[in-house]
Amino acid sequence: MKGPEKSLSGVVKALPSLLRMEETRGFGKSLYKQWGGPRNTAKILGKTIMGGDGLPPNLKHLAKFKVGRVIPNLMVGMWETFPDREAMVDGDKRYTFSEMKERVYRLANAFQAMGVKPREAVAAMLMNSSEFLEVFWACSLIGAPMPFVNFHLSGEELQKTINLRKPKILVFDAECLDAIMEIKDGLEDTEYLVMAGRSAPPEGILAYEEIIRSHPYTRPDVNFIVALNPYTAGTTGIPKSSNFFDSVGYMLSDLAEPPRIDLKSFMQYNLKAFSFLYYYGGTEIFDPVDKNIHTLIVTPLYHAGTIVAWAPFMLMGATAVIMKKFDAEEFLRLIQDERISWTFVAPTILQRVLALPEEVKSKYDLSSMHSLICAAAPCPPEVKRDINKLFMRQGATRPVFNEYYGSAETAVITILLPEDYMDNPKRIESVGKARAGDLRIRHEEGRWAKPHEVGKAMSRTATTVSLRYPGSEHKLHESIVMIDGEEWFDDGLLGYVDEDGFFFLTGREKEMIISGGVNLYPAEIETVILRHPAVFDCAVVRLPHPDLGEVPIACVLLHEEQQATSEEIIEFLKGEGLKGYKIPAKIDFFDELPRHIDGKIVKRELEKIYWKDEAARG
Repeated sequence: MKGPEKSLSGVVKALPSLLRMEETRGFGKSLYKQWGGPRNTAKILGKTIMGGDGLPPNLKHLAKFKVGRVIPNLMVGMWETFPDREAMVDGDKRYTFSEMKERVYRLANAFQAMGVKPREAVAAMLMNSSEFLEVFWACSLIGAPMPFVNFHLSGEELQKTINLRKPKILVFDAECLDAIMEIKDGLEDTEYLVMAGRSAPPEGILAYEEIIRSHPYTRPDVNFIVALNPYTAGTTGIPKSSNFFDSVGYMLSDLAEPPRIDLKSFMQYNLKAFSFLYYYGGTEIFDPVDKNIHTLIVTPLYHAGTIVAWAPFMLMGATAVIMKKFDAEEFLRLIQDERISWTFVAPTILQRVLALPEEVKSKYDLSSMHSLICAAAPCPPEVKRDINKLFMRQGATRPVFNEYYGSAETAVITILLPEDYMDNPKRIESVGKARAGDLRIRHEEGRWAKPHEVGKAMSRTATTVSLRYPGSEHKLHESIVMIDGEEWFDDGLLGYVDEDGFFFLTGREKEMIISGGVNLYPAEIETVILRHPAVFDCAVVRLPHPDLGEVPIACVLLHEEQQATSEEIIEFLKGEGLKGYKIPAKIDFFDELPRHIDGKIVKRELEKIYWKDEAARG
């Protein structure tokens, strides 16, 4: 399907329906609030339309709908409106928006001097750092997608991941030097290697700070693109590249590829996509000193989910406080000392915080926190409740736990808010309702499921309707399903929605256990196991069985200094209402469970333990 033509008249025609949406009004109010009211909002919009840095007005670009020449002025106008506000806090480095602007301009000029042209990629393999955010802004201004490379990769996997996107420049952290040196001769299209960090790079590799110092502080030749370019999790094979630079950028850039739906629908989906900034408190958070959101970035910046943490920094002038590596007590200290009101976490982070000694948790004032947003893996309901109790005990005036379900391809789909589960406590077991996109459940019979019927989770969002996999275009058909003439994205998840539209995950299709012909959902069993007071975490996987084919086995990690036996846990499960095939055939105890960096347990690594004899038999 050919995408819609972008035009000013098309936008005008869509405006009445867009203005009727709560998401539109909420997003607008959030910007107005975080920008500081009428005076600052007028100043930012004035710089957007009239041009900044002494440039002529952008009216001619607006008339021709050359938004890629106009939108950079919105971002720069915001930085210029808050020149002395802290933009980034990275350990002992603290940059105001004015200082950040200078560094971004110099870096963008450096990239252009190296020959980067619009839509040519600049890859980043960086630890959590201010440099990551600087590269993002420099790439966005000059129209260069920025593939986010996982800094845990090495060898052939790393080489293939980088080559997939053919970046002209690779910016990497000094801590990744050994991994880069091992594969640098195999980087087919990469002309420049740039190393960030305080140590000097070896010969043939440019120093990040040096290229910033050696290039002018002048406005680069701007042609905006949304540089966001995360990879999928890569649980099997080489990760795929997800093109957010097209998906969320089509209305903001002259360079982006069009979506596969009509313009009005795409604009509606885009406003829904950004609506989490409103739903999670964009109109409510008000720092007593800076008047803005202070967001804590603790999960890896290369992870697509972490975008939720730095979106307020991108669009609202929030202060971004960056943790290079997670430490549970340091997490609490930063919330107190930096007046953090917004953060994104994986469930494991919350479990580690809750496991801290009581005297440590009681030391910190957590009253600034408003929106603690969780995703990336299923979060046990008990963890959700306990983290609310901790934060409210330490000063928060209301529950802080928020959640969403989404992926690298879909971005945010469902949103769970405190008022949802305060109104109905059962909803805390859900991942919210579809507020940032559309979600429906497809029954195995090939029809849309009724409330409480388990089926495949199918979604439509701003990112799925224009999804492409640069370098792996042939893989798109594996995830996109045509239903009644519409594209729906199949993420491989199973679940159900209740009568109010709240989505309850039951597991992944590939993780479903079929025992004697009965479908068992690991997430349901795991939820009950995690209620046991001695259990810190667990994963239910398949165990081969001579008669039933496969049965569930529970891999359990206990709390430190806690003890439990297999028999005790099984009796506990029976007392909690599990019966029949849902009772694990066995409980195995582990000192550590294999995890992705985002906290997800890697179940395939556990299943290898139990299926290796079956594999050997062929």
